[in-house]
Amino acid sequence: MSNGNASKTSEPPKAAQITNFIRNIIDADLAAGKYASRTWSGTPGPALMQAKAAIDPAKIRTRFPPEPNGYLHYGHTKSVLLNFGLADDYAGVCHLRFDDTNPEKEDQEYVDSIIDSVHWLGGNYDKNGASHLYFASDYFDYFYAFAEMLIEHGLAYVDSQSAEEMRATRGSLTEPGKNSPFRDRSVADNLQLFREMRDGKHADGTHILRTKIDMASPNINMRDPAIYRIKHAHHHRTGDKWCIYPMYTYAHPVEDALENITHSICTLEFEDQRPFYDWVLAKLAEFGALNTPLPQQIEFSRLNLTYIVLSKRYLRQLVEQHYVDGWDDPRMPTLVGARRRGFTAAGFKLFAQRIGVSKSDSWIEMSVLEDCQREVLNEECLRKVAVLNPLKLIIDNYPAGQTEECFAPNHPQKPELGKRAMPFSKEMWIEREDFEETPPKGFFRLFPGNMVRLRYGFVIKCIGADKDAAGNITAVHCEYSADSKSGTPGSDTYKVKGNIHWLSATHAVQAEVRLFDRLFSAPHPDRGTDNFLDDLNPKSKQVITAYLEPSLSDVAAEARFQFERHGYFVADRLDSKPGNPVFNRAVTLRDSWAAGS
Repeated sequence: MSNGNASKTSEPPKAAQITNFIRNIIDADLAAGKYASRTWSGTPGPALMQAKAAIDPAKIRTRFPPEPNGYLHYGHTKSVLLNFGLADDYAGVCHLRFDDTNPEKEDQEYVDSIIDSVHWLGGNYDKNGASHLYFASDYFDYFYAFAEMLIEHGLAYVDSQSAEEMRATRGSLTEPGKNSPFRDRSVADNLQLFREMRDGKHADGTHILRTKIDMASPNINMRDPAIYRIKHAHHHRTGDKWCIYPMYTYAHPVEDALENITHSICTLEFEDQRPFYDWVLAKLAEFGALNTPLPQQIEFSRLNLTYIVLSKRYLRQLVEQHYVDGWDDPRMPTLVGARRRGFTAAGFKLFAQRIGVSKSDSWIEMSVLEDCQREVLNEECLRKVAVLNPLKLIIDNYPAGQTEECFAPNHPQKPELGKRAMPFSKEMWIEREDFEETPPKGFFRLFPGNMVRLRYGFVIKCIGADKDAAGNITAVHCEYSADSKSGTPGSDTYKVKGNIHWLSATHAVQAEVRLFDRLFSAPHPDRGTDNFLDDLNPKSKQVITAYLEPSLSDVAAEARFQFERHGYFVADRLDSKPGNPVFNRAVTLRDSWAAGS
């Protein structure tokens, strides 16, 4: 009989392929043969490298391009699953590319965590016999060479204004900007200054390289946007080789083109940047630098979930000020936290299917994600019994020292998984809430004189209770009917309304159980208050000592189960050890936040 999951590789229920506007674009591109003749040398590079190569074996290329300055969060799951899913569905390749152009905030720790989370979600960037794991820092020489190319063609200049002066001349949504006094520097002067910037001869903030487009453009993003800044900072991969770094809005389109990306899918906040994305690529392609046809940027709505914050600044504050126990705290909306909590990759995939892809920003209720996790967990999890708030139950007429076996299904919807034996003895643990000395109306569990069935076991009748000096119930006494055992002839003659869980006190395993709930008690933290911390849920974590079935003492880390009646739980991937299990609650059996629940 297995102590693990019913299925460790469960997938979300298969649904009919649902189209969306991104798929429509891809379908049209493939039907037109847009990328049919494009070549690929096997590695990213400029046009000269790709020109003599074979036809690209990937019908499309997408990419997931995180900056390694933090841990992936719930919001990233939509992009990961969309980009890798499209590549899989269209016989393409999805690249995992780290946009590591901002050295002060980036670290190898984040690179390692992101790779692990992408793998956990099922993202596979090893295709056609090659790994497609890339770093923007590998393209620093290309970025620089292309920047010089723009200077040489009179399309970029070194601006020596201060940041404040640049802001003052940028204009507004209703007023055009003003040309920089340095905009008409000669090509020779711009090249010399830019090379001096590269060689470390100027301090941070003294110069910046800008493209020369149109300071009167109605799109502020096209008013001579910056493409390189001076930053004397150590880079986690290139060390101190560079003291100038490309701006993301310049690096992003160049990276896509070097990698032969066909569809550059990003969130709606980049929509206003698309004209600059297209401008950069068009100019560099015109100069023969980039392979064609060029990538196209497509925007979709980001994931907005209630009851969480996704701002990296807010998440960092929660960690650094110890409101949570780290980035992988199960209450954190990070993927490392979700995994530790017991959420499944299959649950996130089902969630992505449910919410779909659109261009309209909207808020998704957290209950939708939780329901998707429940649906997957219900399918895959074996059932176990746990008593979270224990009260001793003594069966006065059961023979002392005797033990027998009762049998419970491992999964009620999957009889093929068989049954497990549960030891039955004179002294039991039951939930404290299952006994009331003076029961309210409609209470069908234990109270003096009432009969209930011990689930999978015998019918018992309550005959009294023990109390301490303060009047607290310390034990409940009952008598059992020996001919009422579940599954035996005659057991059906007993008709009782109550059915309660139990564990043999002699055999049960004591364990730490952590009951997690939503980190915030308001659906939109920080709205209506001056501080998002005001909305923290004080009951988001409770640590208790519970009793579990004896088979749970030796389970593997990350094994998930349904604790009957209580919800879905996972053996903590870090703290749970053989013989000393620690369990985290992923979700309850139903939405405890629903109105009226």
